[in-house]
Amino acid sequence: MTVPNLMYIDGQWVPASDGAKIDIINPADEEKVDTVPVATRDDLDRALESTERAWRSWREVDVWTRSAKIRAVSDIIKRRVDEIAATLTEEQGKPTAEAKAEIGAAAEQFDWYADEARRIYGRVIDGHSREHRIIVIREPIGPVAAFSPWNFPALLSARKIAPAIACGCSIIVKPAVEAPRTTLCIAEAVHEAGIPAGVLNMVTGKSSMISEHLIKSDVIRKVTLTGSVPIGQEILRLSADGIKVVTMELGGHSPVLVFEDADIDQAAELCARTKYRNNGQVCIAASRFFVQESVADKFIDKFVEVTKSLTVGDGRDPKTEVGPLANKRRLDATEGIVADAVDKGATVRCGGKRPEGFVRGFYYEPTVITGVDDSMAIMTEEPFCPAAPISTFSDIGDALTKANATEFGLAAYIFTKNTKTMFLAAEGIESGMVGVNTLLLSAPEIPFGGIKKSGFGREGGSEGVEAYTVTKYLNIKL
Repeated sequence: MTVPNLMYIDGQWVPASDGAKIDIINPADEEKVDTVPVATRDDLDRALESTERAWRSWREVDVWTRSAKIRAVSDIIKRRVDEIAATLTEEQGKPTAEAKAEIGAAAEQFDWYADEARRIYGRVIDGHSREHRIIVIREPIGPVAAFSPWNFPALLSARKIAPAIACGCSIIVKPAVEAPRTTLCIAEAVHEAGIPAGVLNMVTGKSSMISEHLIKSDVIRKVTLTGSVPIGQEILRLSADGIKVVTMELGGHSPVLVFEDADIDQAAELCARTKYRNNGQVCIAASRFFVQESVADKFIDKFVEVTKSLTVGDGRDPKTEVGPLANKRRLDATEGIVADAVDKGATVRCGGKRPEGFVRGFYYEPTVITGVDDSMAIMTEEPFCPAAPISTFSDIGDALTKANATEFGLAAYIFTKNTKTMFLAAEGIESGMVGVNTLLLSAPEIPFGGIKKSGFGREGGSEGVEAYTVTKYLNIKL
């Protein structure tokens, strides 16, 4: 398999019209691994023309044909898991096992929406008069502009592409500049599956120029973004002028509530191992740990023990459990957020520095911090790093007050064996998703999304289809 490093416009692999390129850096050794084009406005106009033309015809394709082609995309990705995962590890840094899991999850998105394409239902309503028939149908919303992030460049682009094309929309995807080739591999699978030219376009380059140009175009009917709160705010401002429909999955700062009746050793081990997945660069990562006072010491000791056992290294090494951070920006932010906590009185129980023996690469030791409070950035800002702050609570009221004390509301987690505690905590947490005795939330069949400044709208499940359709009502007089 040749890794794609060109843009995908109107069914063709093309360079930028002016030949401009941007380097792709391996975060494990800071070496250049490839380049991708920097799109010009002319390139974007070609993509817009292509996507509008393709939508007019793709929406007329019957759902069984659309379903079969989307299933073919899934099958192609599954056959290429190893190759695409190697590209992902090379440009983003995550360990090979995690990369393979992500590519498999991306394939599952297409598998799920191959079926959902055939389940876009309307309804019939009995009206005031027997002389009228009222019918409600759902139609594709139209061309979509999608912006995917670097932390899960395959999964989170697939989560947008699959439902859009299942509904009969066309879509232009802008991959993150740090890990674009992984997303381009998804475009390659779409191309090979025989989905017509223009249904998917993929452009690379400068995010600010591309987002502004696409969103301001009258061609685009919907905008979907996975990104940070500041980026989301800017996308909203751009979308407002054109009254675009928007779906946003933004930042998270997920609380974990560990009650005294939970299996403490099991909870601590699960939390520690899951916390450092993708080096904490996960929007739904457990990132604020609140443990009931009576069991806090036991939980912390086990958490630290597991954290110290994790192997840091190049993601291409099969022994590696925690790879490098994705870029220098994240490494600097990690050092800053840990230093802020220490300066304000927190204690580093393990980690808290770059590991020894790594001359190059954006590595940072998995870190546990105790004695934290809300004066520290690590408790109020999305950390996106391998640092786990652990605090305590006295009772469920105290736990919920602390859990809800941020502007985010994406995910939350609860560990308890008590049914009443489970329901009170799950219903009291201000969050779009809650895991009880598990840290697994993401799957193609579930409605993924948050509240508060974590965004609005849902991706996945039947709600994922609704996001790419509009409702039309017919009143028919007999």
